[in-house]
Amino acid sequence: MRLTILGSTGSIGTQTLDVARERGDTLAALAAGKNLDLLEAQVREFRPELVSVDEAVLSEARQRFGSLVRVIADESEVAVQTAEVCVNAMSGLKGLAPTRAALEAGRAVALATKEAMVISHHLIWEAAERGGGRIVPVDSEHTGIYQALAGENMDDVAELILTASGGPFRQGPADLSHITPAQALKHPSWSMGRKITIDSATLFNKGLEVMEAASLYGVPVEKVGVLVHPQSIVHALVRFCDGSLKAQLGPTDMRLSIAYAIDAAPSGMRGPGDVRGTRRRGEVAGHLGFHLTGQLEFTDPDLERFPCLALAYRAGAAGGLLPTALNAADEVAVEAFLNGQLSFLGIARVLETVLDETPNGTLTWDALAETDAWARRRTGELIHSGTLNNRTLNPEVNL
Repeated sequence: MRLTILGSTGSIGTQTLDVARERGDTLAALAAGKNLDLLEAQVREFRPELVSVDEAVLSEARQRFGSLVRVIADESEVAVQTAEVCVNAMSGLKGLAPTRAALEAGRAVALATKEAMVISHHLIWEAAERGGGRIVPVDSEHTGIYQALAGENMDDVAELILTASGGPFRQGPADLSHITPAQALKHPSWSMGRKITIDSATLFNKGLEVMEAASLYGVPVEKVGVLVHPQSIVHALVRFCDGSLKAQLGPTDMRLSIAYAIDAAPSGMRGPGDVRGTRRRGEVAGHLGFHLTGQLEFTDPDLERFPCLALAYRAGAAGGLLPTALNAADEVAVEAFLNGQLSFLGIARVLETVLDETPNGTLTWDALAETDAWARRRTGELIHSGTLNNRTLNPEVNL
């Protein structure tokens, strides 16, 4: 299969290349940021025709490997290259524009950029409709839902259920006020990038996934549940109107989800809940011998201990521009936490304050960009003012 990969030097990007290497897939184009050492190794191994890098390192990249590949600074041009599947593994808002470009160009997108679905909602589906593009999610929970829905009717769905490991602080310590970045970066189940690992520790990542599931499958956030499942073997469940449940299980290896998304993308969704089955191209990373033994535990999430999840439900229920503001605030707050400028508990305090102050309105591409910029600026002001230390959180969500 011929692929393009956006975010090729990140966690999902490198694992996508593992899958491509194992399967003998070819690479049409790659997009990365500033990690030229890794990107150069990828260029020399996979020989893509086009590469995009951060503008700041464009000149250096052309000097280092410009004789091997055309080098530009435009992820959206990479996204529209002719390929059977475009894997978007970029994190954050910067992954939105190339997602839109790929869909409007009629590309099949295996989408790991959850923010694209969370903040743009119906706008991204309109882009797919205009260009004939298709979407299949890459996240293990959402590919789990996708697989459980194959062959089913969305009208029969009572609830979508995402599982969460609970993160490193599921059982302790009782006081989270002195948590360090090093502690928060020790995820018990998954190997991921720094930002998503912190979001997993606060359960904000699960909140993003709740909003993403609602957008992907055309259901209200109230019909998307969360269960804490520390073994991380069951990735997702679907509850149907007759009371039965279907679950998708598997090892904690993102390469399985990536491989499925690549297989499914050419016949993927053109609208919310437009799920179709797909043929799988064989074993991934030796997992055919995965032996399922032991106990599986499920508990409800503690919203008082992890208020970021409750804030995501609140933003998702309100819709409009609130998910955009919440996502932007989190990106700034997590970076501040990693840099020692904000406490672990301060992340939720900042998010709630920004959510309280966000004027909601109609979601358009221009309003999205304006709200994102405002929320980032306001979050920075709140962090540097130091006025949030004594704020009491009030998450009012019942799951």
